[in-house]
Amino acid sequence: MFCNQCEESSKGLACTVAGVCGKKPRVAALQDVLLHVVKDLSIYADAARKAGTSDAEVNYFTDEALFATGTNVNFDPQRLQGLINRGIQLIDRLQAQTIQSGANLAGATATYQSNAELPDLIQLGEDLGHVTNGAADVDIRSLQQVVVYGIKGVAAYAHHARLLGQEDEQIYEYIHRALAALADKDLELNEWLDLVLECGKVNLRVMELLDTANTTAFGHPTPTSVPLGHRAGRCILISGHDLQDLFRLLEQTEGKGIYVYTHGEMLPAHGYPELKKFKHFYGHYGTAWQNQKKEFAQFPGAILVTTNCIQQPQSSYADNIFTTGPVAWPGVEHVTNDDFGPVIARALALPGYESDKDRGQVMVGFAHQAVLGVADQIIEAVKKGDIRHFLLVGGCDGSRSGRNYYTELVEKTPADTVVLTLACGKFRFFDKQLGDIGGIPRLLDVGQCNDAYSAIQIAVALAQAFQCGVNDLPLSMILSWYEQKAVSILLTLLYLGIKDIRLGPTLPAFISPGVLEVLVKTYGLKPITTPEQDLADILG
Repeated sequence: MFCNQCEESSKGLACTVAGVCGKKPRVAALQDVLLHVVKDLSIYADAARKAGTSDAEVNYFTDEALFATGTNVNFDPQRLQGLINRGIQLIDRLQAQTIQSGANLAGATATYQSNAELPDLIQLGEDLGHVTNGAADVDIRSLQQVVVYGIKGVAAYAHHARLLGQEDEQIYEYIHRALAALADKDLELNEWLDLVLECGKVNLRVMELLDTANTTAFGHPTPTSVPLGHRAGRCILISGHDLQDLFRLLEQTEGKGIYVYTHGEMLPAHGYPELKKFKHFYGHYGTAWQNQKKEFAQFPGAILVTTNCIQQPQSSYADNIFTTGPVAWPGVEHVTNDDFGPVIARALALPGYESDKDRGQVMVGFAHQAVLGVADQIIEAVKKGDIRHFLLVGGCDGSRSGRNYYTELVEKTPADTVVLTLACGKFRFFDKQLGDIGGIPRLLDVGQCNDAYSAIQIAVALAQAFQCGVNDLPLSMILSWYEQKAVSILLTLLYLGIKDIRLGPTLPAFISPGVLEVLVKTYGLKPITTPEQDLADILG
């Protein structure tokens, strides 16, 4: 196996024996086959689209399959086998149509066997290897990997948006065209750079769609205090990102004497009006995804994981955990069709909490509408010198040492600075009491990684108010990354021309020295150093 797509790639290079995430070589091989299938399907889909035809089933499958190959999403060989065989069936369906169109279909990787058995698919994956291994030039291969990983992030966001009725044909067009380009041996470095930046552009559109989807379905988030304790009674913990799954779960548990708690990136869900209207939607439990083995083991109810970030379940809670949507683990019950009956039944069979417990509260709900609603107050505070600087400290959390940098950085920020945060990286400091500046909280939780569009809208609106560019604002971005959605967000920021981003805790293993040099020279991208040094440089 060879996997270098996450921040914790072994030795900073790649996982070659087993994944740090828990991925086994046979799962890695199946994911490689699936990526090759999606690439070959994209060749046909791109040709069909140029001939005037777009297939909705192919579009939806592409998102689902790419999402399944992301970090900490699908570890189940049987489910991956099912996706591979579906993809092969779609290739067969498109083949005749695209051949009749006279399109150039050169570059397909393999002749696939329909309904192939698992051992044969695993062997095929080992033979094929990584989908970008064909490029001889190290910088081109690096850019190809950036495109593939960025597209995985785009596909994840597009999947969420589509479930709520928001999609755009241009997104699928780019995904298929860019993946089909992997078969073109003649593309040069600058052409791959263009595809990288276009990925950032497309991801901006996807995040806009997802923001529209979430706010249309559930209302605009409002500042909301979320309990970190619990109430006596039966309980369900929901983790991941999918707000639609949470809504359906709340509907189905209403009146059953079950409290629903969020975990990880679900925390910002408490700010949405259509979700918090459920009286049994109570509080938040735990922190980021990498702590779930300890935290899930101590939760006295059923657990539902809706998207990526699952870890291998421990025996102490293996019977209590369920998956849905794109996420899967072998041996864990997977619920489908929005039917959470098995989860509810398990919650009713478990003891739940014996008594109430107060562990304090945190604030969420500072998305773009909430923040821009007090824009005049913020602008006045900046003009008066009460707010000296904004720091966007957000991104993914993880278990690698060095991530305490983000905790220390926030703790050391001066009292005249405001910290905006989003995604699970905030769990390094989400419960810190930083006070306020004239009634404006110094720590503003913008939402999930899925809500990065809110942070961008806030920055753009402030730039317009001050009649300057985003790079001229008293705003610095200090980001932590872990997986592919973070890659797509970074590409969006680069597409928007945002400079001097600090990235950590390490730089991606798939960025070659030559590509890194381009990013540093063009965008001022830089690694984090120490909290003291970075704050000194930022605040001057």
